[in-house]
Amino acid sequence: MSLRLLAALPFIGILLGVPFVNRTEPFVLGMPLVLAWIVMWVVLTAAIMAVVYRLDPANRTNETEVQS
Repeated sequence: MSLRLLAALPFIGILLGVPFVNRTEPFVLGMPLVLAWIVMWVVLTAAIMAVVYRLDPANRTNETEVQS
């Protein structure tokens, strides 16, 4: 899986998912479904971006550079 596709996943989830969950019932943790969907994607975005950061080869350093 490409890192760019993984990074685009939150955008796709919010943009394309909201019209399908745009209703007030049921409530999830006291929030309407659409608000819970957006909050879920905000949290998932942070987790996905952390994975992208860890997998990106540009962010890797040699162990000798870190120790010196």
